[in-house]
Amino acid sequence: MRRVGIFGWGVVAPRSPNIEAFAKNLESSETWLTPFNGFGPDNFLVGTPTFNLADYKPWIDERFPANRFSQLERKMGQPTQYAIGAFIQSLSQNPGIEKELQSLGTKAHVYVGTGLGDLPTIQNISLDLYRAQRRWDRFWASPERNGAVRQWRETREPLPGLPPEPSTIEEVERDKAEDDWWHFWAGRSPELREYLEELREIEAIGVPDEGDVESAKLAVIKEKRTRNARLQKKWSAPEPPWNAVSSNVLWNIHNTPASQVSMLGQITGMTFAPVAACSSFGYGLKLAMNSIRLGEAKAVVLGMTDAAPNPLVVGGFYNARVISADAAVSKPLTALRGTHIAGGAVVWVVGDYEHFTQKGFKALGLEPVAVGVTADADHIITPSKEGPTLAIREALGAAGCQPQDVGSWDLHATATPGDFLEVQNLRDVLPESVLITARKGTFGHGMSAGGGWELTAQYLGAEAGKVYPTPLAAPELNKQIAKVHGRFVFNKEEAAPEGCSGKLSMGVGGINACIISRPWK
Repeated sequence: MRRVGIFGWGVVAPRSPNIEAFAKNLESSETWLTPFNGFGPDNFLVGTPTFNLADYKPWIDERFPANRFSQLERKMGQPTQYAIGAFIQSLSQNPGIEKELQSLGTKAHVYVGTGLGDLPTIQNISLDLYRAQRRWDRFWASPERNGAVRQWRETREPLPGLPPEPSTIEEVERDKAEDDWWHFWAGRSPELREYLEELREIEAIGVPDEGDVESAKLAVIKEKRTRNARLQKKWSAPEPPWNAVSSNVLWNIHNTPASQVSMLGQITGMTFAPVAACSSFGYGLKLAMNSIRLGEAKAVVLGMTDAAPNPLVVGGFYNARVISADAAVSKPLTALRGTHIAGGAVVWVVGDYEHFTQKGFKALGLEPVAVGVTADADHIITPSKEGPTLAIREALGAAGCQPQDVGSWDLHATATPGDFLEVQNLRDVLPESVLITARKGTFGHGMSAGGGWELTAQYLGAEAGKVYPTPLAAPELNKQIAKVHGRFVFNKEEAAPEGCSGKLSMGVGGINACIISRPWK
């Protein structure tokens, strides 16, 4: 079986704009969480990534036309920009690996996914659309531009589907009532239909079938713009709502980070976005290792990326009752009050060990040996006992690692009541000697990137011969959890134990991934 190594890595995380800062910050037991205030003043703490795309401008300018950076800056949302930054970092540990990835052709793949997608971009564009639709409907529902309204006002006869007049609705519901009222009447405006007929004639202009197609296309675009401007001036109409929807909603779908990494890296092999909630990085690593061991790839650029916390995500997690909201750090394995949302990215260059070491490249951290993946097929939020346990046993078996061979383990641990069951499940398989870490009190819960941060922290520590501290103080350990297991990494670093290392992630929907790694021999 082909061995697999990590030959590059990059991170964008809270307080950590790059992998070097990430490693340095891990030496401290302090939390990286900060106040959210996305709703105005609130009681949420989140992990907001430290990032500036301009840090990567020289690298991009060196390889692409001058307008490429501004295009990425204008059109790409946070998940894609974070992934770009982490990818460029991942090329720095082994000089020459960029050219090697290019020379591999279709034997170099890109698997970069996301947990929730680019919700900030979607939210902003949705709000632009809502405001434009509201202006549009109000304009065409106005009696001076709507013969149907004028006629109805004379009779006040009941109409099918006619909503109540906004003035009759309580103030707390009036905004929605206005939307319904204006939309109803805009749909019955004869003047709007006249406008749309004129617009249809403009949009019906096509490219002539004679002469140069490209120059004719540009002429048609210019003519349409001119006539559209005249139409708007004639009616004094606001911009139609369809004009308010930025095309960035198309450029920032789930596979955009992967496709942009492939373009910037000039990597021509298979490119797609694996998505498996909080277990995404482990699932992606499984797919990367499979591709290499099957001979379909020599290298896989593997990554996950999440937007900075925004109100949609924080509010959603709060109403799912899994987020802490008391303005204090909620540490895993303590009071079990809930987790903290975080954003950022992690990218690894995963490669065929023999291929890359023969070319002089050096493997980093630990050797990933096996990944066990399972589905609970049970509950939408709460992990089962059987699913994660089976993933652990499968990973150990595939790695040829006995329970007593495991020296350290990193939990998924989200500071919710599930922490108790996770530790209990782990002890059903592993002995009391295993040293356990839980890091979401440090940098928060990146939906897809979090598992990659935790695994990178484990690998960086092993490379330095230690296990980095966590924010957890020994007296804070939950008493019920302490009865199940007593050996945890608290707020002081520990020497790295001998043996294999494990990492479990449990995703929304019961998706589990367990990674077993070992020191390089």
